[in-house]
Amino acid sequence: MNKSTKTFLAFLFLWVACMQVSMAQRVYKVDVKDDIGPNAWRTINLAYKKAEETKAKIFLVELNTFGGAVNFADSIRTRLLSADMKTIVYVNNNAASAGTLISLAADKIYMQKGGSLGAASVVNQQGEIMPEKYQSYMRGLMRATAEAKGRDVHIAEAFVDPEVSVPALKPDGKLLTLTTSEAVKAGVADAEVTSITDLYTKAEIKPSEVSQHKITTIDRIIAFLINPMVSGFLILGIIGGIYFELQTPGIGFALFIALLCGALFFAPLYLQGLADHWEIAIFVIGVVLLALEIFVIPGFGVAGVLGIIFVLCGLAFSMVDNDFLDFKLTRPGLLMNSFLIVIGAMLGAVVLMVAFGRNLMKSSLFKRLVLEDEQKAEVGYTSSQQMVDLIGKQGVARTVLRPAGKVEIEGRWYDVVALDGFVDVGELVSVEKHENYNLFVRKLEDKAI
Repeated sequence: MNKSTKTFLAFLFLWVACMQVSMAQRVYKVDVKDDIGPNAWRTINLAYKKAEETKAKIFLVELNTFGGAVNFADSIRTRLLSADMKTIVYVNNNAASAGTLISLAADKIYMQKGGSLGAASVVNQQGEIMPEKYQSYMRGLMRATAEAKGRDVHIAEAFVDPEVSVPALKPDGKLLTLTTSEAVKAGVADAEVTSITDLYTKAEIKPSEVSQHKITTIDRIIAFLINPMVSGFLILGIIGGIYFELQTPGIGFALFIALLCGALFFAPLYLQGLADHWEIAIFVIGVVLLALEIFVIPGFGVAGVLGIIFVLCGLAFSMVDNDFLDFKLTRPGLLMNSFLIVIGAMLGAVVLMVAFGRNLMKSSLFKRLVLEDEQKAEVGYTSSQQMVDLIGKQGVARTVLRPAGKVEIEGRWYDVVALDGFVDVGELVSVEKHENYNLFVRKLEDKAI
């Protein structure tokens, strides 16, 4: 054998080896072991994109869940049904409710020994069965999913509807829940396994071919920020920051807090697919309307009311997945809970403003953080006794009082509250009383400068 022949055979051998590697059964595995919600959907979506990037042949989901939101389960179901690669769901103990819908969307279902699958009726957050329109929609999803993968549609409906009769598997009037052995016998699951290694053996997968999806720090931060309790605190920061910014001259720390809380509230929800552009726009329009009501339009009228409504709806709608006010796929009660969180946070902000607002703005820490363009000697601070001495004196409104604002008395500016409710710039006022470091003034009728 001459040298050129040997070289050709070596290249041929190398090419065959490369082809064998390229034809290897690449597997991308992702774990979902929490309630089915925005985090689960985001995890599955990111994992599937990674699987496509790595040219995986199999997309493997290890599932252990008691259920969750139907809308996000439907998104995951759609992703699996439309997948260009083979899909496998490994039910590692439980795939209840929304987990059952996801499982039925896979090409293959392997169940851990001792696992269960089923009980997919739509319930509210208290576990109460929802009305028939919700059950009908869920039955349709289950039936369509089972039909797409060649599974028994009658059994799929029985997971949702206790009236569907399956005598061999459940008593009439009871929801269907299958054990691992029952699911395999009924043809819903493909095989029973004792571990992930056993699954690899039965699915003819080499462990070396499996890539595990990793949850990043960013994913954990997003999951933390969209927690309803954290969202409530962020809303409190938004409202409180805006209020304190309006009470201090210039642009300072309070506005920074409001903007930071707004970014931390909306950004994770936007990334999770919850907050849409129009919902953020509603919130911004609400803030603009409130600003116009405070600084431009006298009194408190339509702009102020609409501003409050827009801010409330923008925040609440952003926390709930919907298709432009279509909430049919949203977990029942979730929208109401979102409104309660927003309203509760707003009320909490009001309580904090009343209880701690004045003391906070006068604290040494706050003064170091905000811009104090007008807190000068000529504007001046006065003692309580000096403020008492102002009773009966006249001054000029230097800002609109609605009812709070600033008045100039004997060359100094003071924070006051108008007893009349509204006083325009330039109108004369008289100091009526002093309570708790607050000056209360009344407009002098038909007098202005």
